[in-house]
Amino acid sequence: MKHAASRELYAYWEERRGKRSAPERTDIEPGAIRHVLSDAFILALDGGAGHPFRLAGTRVCALFGRELKGESFIGLWAAASQLIVSDLLAILNDERVGTVAGVAAQSADGEPIDLELLLLPLGASRPSLARTIGVLAPLKAPQWLGSSPIGALTLGSRRHIGASLEARLLPRFMAPRRRHLVVYDGGRGIGG
Repeated sequence: MKHAASRELYAYWEERRGKRSAPERTDIEPGAIRHVLSDAFILALDGGAGHPFRLAGTRVCALFGRELKGESFIGLWAAASQLIVSDLLAILNDERVGTVAGVAAQSADGEPIDLELLLLPLGASRPSLARTIGVLAPLKAPQWLGSSPIGALTLGSRRHIGASLEARLLPRFMAPRRRHLVVYDGGRGIGG
């Protein structure tokens, strides 16, 4: 994670989840993450509604030049990225695995901006209450930021993070490895 807000939110999320796959929404205390709130957001994990914003920090809203509460998160993405982002949110919800990703966008004047996206699952007692908390923040704030809204987001490189992923990968890395030579028939024959 490159952005300080992403690192701080991830560390807090890790601390609050303990041995669980994800902390509950009620475990998150806004005062404990006050330094990242302006770059943070919470989405409802409701694919039919486009994963609407439940909350969006002031800097996240300033990126787009408008209040985002109730707006579709998927609707912020370029068409080529929408299905991938929907799939990432489905994986987050089903497997309790977060994602950190690079994101590109442009201002209305065509000025480029690189952002970092962090998506982390939050536990819920009922599927209708499923949420994700995240960060969307510029890696370097250009001078025009806030005076010209950015357009559609394009997803770049990404990787999964979280307890569920660690639990699935750890046994494979700790398994004893057998070393032996395997000879396969094939290749060139004698005199060939």
